[in-house]
Amino acid sequence: FFPEMAASLWKNLLQTTKERVLQQRGASLYVDAHGYEEELIKKKLQQFAGGSINLSKEDSGIGILTLNNPKLMNAFTGTMMLELQERVTELENWKDGKGLIIHGAGNTFCSGSDLNAVKAISNSQDGMNMCMFMQNTLTRLMRLPLISVALVQGKAVGGGAELTTACDFRLMTPGSEIRFVHKHMGLVPGWGGAARLVRIVGSGAALRLLSGAAGVDPARALHLGLSEEMLSSSDETGALEEARAWMSQYTEGPANVIRAVKKVVTAGRELPVEAALRTEKDVFGTVWGGPANLQALVRRQRHK
Repeated sequence: FFPEMAASLWKNLLQTTKERVLQQRGASLYVDAHGYEEELIKKKLQQFAGGSINLSKEDSGIGILTLNNPKLMNAFTGTMMLELQERVTELENWKDGKGLIIHGAGNTFCSGSDLNAVKAISNSQDGMNMCMFMQNTLTRLMRLPLISVALVQGKAVGGGAELTTACDFRLMTPGSEIRFVHKHMGLVPGWGGAARLVRIVGSGAALRLLSGAAGVDPARALHLGLSEEMLSSSDETGALEEARAWMSQYTEGPANVIRAVKKVVTAGRELPVEAALRTEKDVFGTVWGGPANLQALVRRQRHK
């Protein structure tokens, strides 16, 4: 009886892990068991108002997420942190979505956290709760079944630099920079930026960027593999158009196929290989014999 019970529990656990990566519906890294007090930190963050996080969903299946607090170089106020969580939930429920472009209003990306909010929650427990809150949100953002790109204009500094690493790709405009400035604040990244940066550029380059705290321009970002491309346009409208065009090469095709591609890559990155293979099999099952697959088979026969 006991071995069967253990096997059944283990199977359920694996299934739950797999479903969390597959569905990504509000799955959190931290819960009450980790000493995380979500409602408490939400109440605190609510007190620091200003700015907004706007989302527009286009018919093409591309979402545009805008950090909108230009007078503070799009620094995250407390209410913006809360709004980001709401927008991520909205994106998790957007069944027709294929891609996401994140950018900042007023020709700059994001200068991290609003220092007024940071000073007010400078005690250790509040800081840890904010850290867990933002890690949860950015992990859910990273696991969305959408191909995501950070469009970096102006500066992406501190928490802003961390936000770029929660996207699949980064595009930079002339004169822009990404800078992990945490060392100068007597800190390390707290929104998951270090762990994600290591996966993007490797541990040596990540160590140089974090311990040097130097700005990374578009040319160096390309060289490090931190950025995909330097765009030619510096103005907001032109840069967004270029980002849309760049994105279209990866989001062309039926939403369920694009989303399936992102899901198997997420599983491959995050799960042990056996669980990743099983997830790939499950996702494969959702598209095999589907409309796009059957149409492709018909087209191939014609080519003969």
